[in-house]
Amino acid sequence: MAENTKDTARPEDGGANPQGDAPAAENTTMFIFGANGDLVKRLLIPSLYHLDRDGLLDPAMRIVGIDLAEQDDTSFRRHFRDFLADKAAKSHTEGRKSDLQDEAWGQFEQRLHYLQGDFTDDAVYAKIGEQIDTGETASAIFYCATGSRFFGEIATRLGEAGLMREGSEHYRRLIVEKPFGHDAASARELNAQLLEMMKESQIYRIDHFLGKETVQNILVARFANVLFEPFWNNHYIDHIQITAAETIGVEKRAAFYDSAGATRDMVPNHLFQLLAMVAIEPPAYFGADALRGEKSKVLSAIRPWSVEEAAANSARGRYAAGEIDGETVPGYLDEEGVAADSTTETYVAMKVMVDNWRWMGVPFYLRTGKRMSARDTEIAICFKQAPYAQFRDTELERTASNWLIIQIQPNEGMWFDFQAKRPGPELHTDTVKMGFGYKDFFDLPAVTGYETLLYDCLTGDQMLFQRADTIENGWRAVEPFFQAWAQSPAVEDYAAGEDGPEGAFTLIERDGREWHQVGQPTGPGVAPVPASRDRAPTSGSGDKSGRDPR
Repeated sequence: MAENTKDTARPEDGGANPQGDAPAAENTTMFIFGANGDLVKRLLIPSLYHLDRDGLLDPAMRIVGIDLAEQDDTSFRRHFRDFLADKAAKSHTEGRKSDLQDEAWGQFEQRLHYLQGDFTDDAVYAKIGEQIDTGETASAIFYCATGSRFFGEIATRLGEAGLMREGSEHYRRLIVEKPFGHDAASARELNAQLLEMMKESQIYRIDHFLGKETVQNILVARFANVLFEPFWNNHYIDHIQITAAETIGVEKRAAFYDSAGATRDMVPNHLFQLLAMVAIEPPAYFGADALRGEKSKVLSAIRPWSVEEAAANSARGRYAAGEIDGETVPGYLDEEGVAADSTTETYVAMKVMVDNWRWMGVPFYLRTGKRMSARDTEIAICFKQAPYAQFRDTELERTASNWLIIQIQPNEGMWFDFQAKRPGPELHTDTVKMGFGYKDFFDLPAVTGYETLLYDCLTGDQMLFQRADTIENGWRAVEPFFQAWAQSPAVEDYAAGEDGPEGAFTLIERDGREWHQVGQPTGPGVAPVPASRDRAPTSGSGDKSGRDPR
């Protein structure tokens, strides 16, 4: 990795299609169930607008929103334009690029249509069939932007109405949001329900984390550079940390969140997908079947803890009242819509082991939480310490570990910490950084992260979507933790603005390790922060006993 300078060549700003060589998707009609929901307003319609702005949608493609509210095409279009205009105004005051271009939006909104109806009513599916039959294409995509309880019913009704039947000249595809089930049994049941009505090749289980450029760059960094792969194993890597920290609380999602919690919301999907991308074997080729097959192997290799081991290798927390960015915020139990006797976790940390030849003995520490000190999604790879016998009888008593930080958000990039001699007559070292920040090398357009995934679905590429076995393997891996917490449902409080409960620090410190600092600044000249709370730092390279850390 190299520092960027003012003279470094930068690719031209081409929006979501910076190379300018991606072809427009073929004509289709996209039907969005739950079209008045927050997901559609904040992410789906803006993403489709960006794709259209960048010439990646067929000129004849139609987008049909389906929901209960009384609306017509005009009011439906105005609803989204008003939202984007307000967002664009805020972007202007904050010095960022506007998301809204009047001419581009004027063309895009002609694609938007509205169909009023209850998607639990067969009459809606008859109307959908009529719209497909009278359109210019028989291809269709059905997007479930609804509560997860409706996924199976929508799929069944689509199948029974004959709307998932494909022909030689047209396709039918279903996009399903998370959560895909709430445990291993429900995930298997939902997969069976979908596969009864359609083929696996028609199902696109979406995880927006996989649409982020930095996540996809993990594959390129590993397999397109000879530098990394020889060291990407248990001979050189001590442990790996995967963090998804948020400063926000449950916001308006309390009804969903109190029944799900941090684990169901984040671990079997987002965090395990990041784990799989880091841990996979090189696929035979860069394609959907090969890549998804390798990811499934990783998740199936996660060690099945006993209930007692799961309890010992996890910590659950719940944010109490505290301060975020100078503002006092309420605790979780005081949030509107949260049950007074709730034992739902807003923070979880766990240790998992991947039992294969590459990763045997390397712990993966996962953590995610709300109301933490900073917004930060990252993969922190800690390498084993270099032998330091050659530094005997010098001022250097102990070498620090090298870290490779892959930051997913907010400061997308990769950063490597290594040791350098501090200038002077005696032998002292400092940790220095070199790295790659996306914003330093590329002109990043205003995007939501869904653009890549939607374009892939439109073009029939399933590489970044989850397969049935991957979903089920993820739930199977967390099942022992749910069983352990059912036996001991107590949740440990942490103040808002802190980075988790005491138990989370105990979890990693008993192995002789420590958490990488949440929200640590990245960039040249920024030294790493070795400790994640106000205490003397411990060694960063783990148990030296030679035993498999439990």
